[in-house]
Amino acid sequence: MPHPKPSAFNINVRDLIHKPGDYRDRELDAVVAEDWANAVIGVRAGTRVESDLRLESLHDGVLVSTDIEVTATGECVRCLTPVEQPVQVEIQELFAYDSDEALEYVIHGDHVDLEPVIRDAVVLTLPFQPVCQEDCPGLCPQCGVRLLDEPGHEHEQPVDPRWAALAALAETELAENTESPKQ
Repeated sequence: MPHPKPSAFNINVRDLIHKPGDYRDRELDAVVAEDWANAVIGVRAGTRVESDLRLESLHDGVLVSTDIEVTATGECVRCLTPVEQPVQVEIQELFAYDSDEALEYVIHGDHVDLEPVIRDAVVLTLPFQPVCQEDCPGLCPQCGVRLLDEPGHEHEQPVDPRWAALAALAETELAENTESPKQ
């Protein structure tokens, strides 16, 4: 069996293997090596993940239970300002002794690798369209001004191209009336 890669997410379960009913609690203190993200928000590399683990030996493997709380960072999809969002996931996953019995995860030697389990749970919890606040109006479609910063922001209504010739005629007439004084 290949030796597990060194990582704080690799947890030694040697003392629980094939001892149904035994359990132990352990603290997880690890650092995310690569971003866990979707296109606009994620848990960035270097983020610390701390959690209390419950490891329980069962007949067919080791059950790992924990609650993970981390902070995801990204940008608002409406106004592009930075956002931070707490992410909370509850994990309960069985690591099987044998790959034939495993649905997804297997004990490698005497270790379980929690990184893919935690990463998958966190990424599935991330919002697809994070916003800085629920009623964020976004950006002005004409000039790009952030509408939260300038709530009264307006532009002149564009002239309908079908009336553009008439508007030009009205401007010409207005100019002629202001140039010639009344007698």
